[in-house]
Amino acid sequence: MTATGPQDEGLARPDGQAFAGRRVLVGVTGGIAGYKTAAVVSRLAQSGAEVTVLMTEAATHFVAPLTFQALSGRPVYTAAWEHVESHDPQHISLAAAADAAVIAPCTMDCMARLAQGRGDDVVSLILSAIDRSRIPVLLAPAMNTVMWAQPATQRNLRTLRGDGYRFVGPAEGWQACRQVGPGRMSEPEEILAVLAGHLQSR
Repeated sequence: MTATGPQDEGLARPDGQAFAGRRVLVGVTGGIAGYKTAAVVSRLAQSGAEVTVLMTEAATHFVAPLTFQALSGRPVYTAAWEHVESHDPQHISLAAAADAAVIAPCTMDCMARLAQGRGDDVVSLILSAIDRSRIPVLLAPAMNTVMWAQPATQRNLRTLRGDGYRFVGPAEGWQACRQVGPGRMSEPEEILAVLAGHLQSR
């Protein structure tokens, strides 16, 4: 049981050109797989993308914001009231200027928040201002295999697909909870390949 479907097949491998000059938002939520997201941010930056990282409070307990600031060369948003400009307190311009967004890891809680249309952390707030008919938003789920199989998670998956979110993974394999099964976040290269494909198909 994985979220990878026909919409994710046949996408080009990233050659760097897909990201050059692009503005990409990278959302990081509270899961141990956040350490993999450092490689995603690094590769995007090396490919010429302007990367802005958004982190939930829980995410900062797994990876320090300074890590992503160093890799992206840009400030990291960890709360809705950081880096607020007087004319844009809800960061609408940040969302509107993006060419794409990727949430990695996207936890069970994050999926639930997005499915419910909530905006009470910096990741869900900025995503709520993105026009998904114009800007691809890619979710890379990561959670325990039992959590992935929960009816609520599968219900939220269907809702989010219907709402226009794109998915990559999750993969199957060894998890930090010492279980094996679906729920592992996809590897950085796969996330980048799927993201590149969506950007190139725009």
